[in-house]
Amino acid sequence: MQLRKPIMFVPHELIIQILLRLPVKSLIRFKSVCKLWFSLISHDSHFANSHFQLNSETQNHRILLISTSTHESLSIDCEASLHNDSASVSLNLDSIFPEDFTCYEINGSCRGFILFRCYLSIFIWNPSTGGHRQIPFGSNFDAEYSFGFGYDESTDDYLVVSTYQHDYLEDPHFEYFSLKANAWKQVEAPHFPFANRYNLLHEPRGGSLYKGAIHWLAYCYDLCNNAIVAFDLIERKLSYMPLPHPFQCGVLWVYGEFLSLYTTDYRNHTVEIWVMKEYKVNSSWTMILVLPVDLIVCPKALFFPLCCTKRGDIIGVDEEDRMFKYDQNGQFLDLHSYPNYDLRCKVTMYIDSLLSLPGDGDNKQTREDDKNKKNEVVKYSRSLFS
Repeated sequence: MQLRKPIMFVPHELIIQILLRLPVKSLIRFKSVCKLWFSLISHDSHFANSHFQLNSETQNHRILLISTSTHESLSIDCEASLHNDSASVSLNLDSIFPEDFTCYEINGSCRGFILFRCYLSIFIWNPSTGGHRQIPFGSNFDAEYSFGFGYDESTDDYLVVSTYQHDYLEDPHFEYFSLKANAWKQVEAPHFPFANRYNLLHEPRGGSLYKGAIHWLAYCYDLCNNAIVAFDLIERKLSYMPLPHPFQCGVLWVYGEFLSLYTTDYRNHTVEIWVMKEYKVNSSWTMILVLPVDLIVCPKALFFPLCCTKRGDIIGVDEEDRMFKYDQNGQFLDLHSYPNYDLRCKVTMYIDSLLSLPGDGDNKQTREDDKNKKNEVVKYSRSLFS
């Protein structure tokens, strides 16, 4: 007697749970398995959000480098060795920017998206999916700008925040662009006695995203010193925090779980790293590390911390397009050169995601795909192992 081949049924919920636990790189490949998976991975916003929430805490951060000469970008796994070429992925930006985009800046990243300014154009790009959006520039073309980029979880909206001044004598203006509303809105800040710090010390212009707020360094006229200006993405309000005493100058960044500052002591060839252990509590500023810069591998002692790994290793760059890695105790670990890459300005950190921006999937075809998706999943799961 011939035995019938048993038909195995894979529940819809189980298929979803399996896919949710796969890395973005694998899911991008699996879009070609069938129309069902293509629709699920490419267009289902609920699936993309669930995948991001499930994996954002565990997946590795990546560093994006962009060449100023070849228009190519390189994505590097922060946790891997700098010499591990298999942990790097080449990307191409020709489909996003105009042909001549040598004059551009990276102004921040959030939830897998990266914010660029290219002259009078602003672009938001997801390097994992290739999705991108161009948004209109503000009306004050002749002003000096500083930008930031973040996410308002209360409204599920992404905001591009900018501060600008025409000269040092006027108070800075703040405005934000809502991706949902597709419009700029002014932030009411009557008499905010600050000057954008990059006008004074020529620092990079991107704001640091931390605790649901975007932070910049600025010069405070009332304090006669630099301070941290913060824009809360949910409350849409501005505040400021003094720098720790006797901290006079430095660069703002995020070190692990803390808002952080670093400054270079060129006489002693060290980099001091300070962290705010309790957010918005000025007395909690603490210097946690004095990083000795190895003059053999970095003769000019110009080392600029960029990010840290899960283990606490510090990754930084110098002015010669080289990337360094030190452990959390300040011991030198690794060095790698990246010719043709401007590591101080054309670099940022991000994580892989399937997320799309508000309005990206708002079309007839996507709605029809989502409507039929559940029935297709059930049909496919029943026949998967038959």
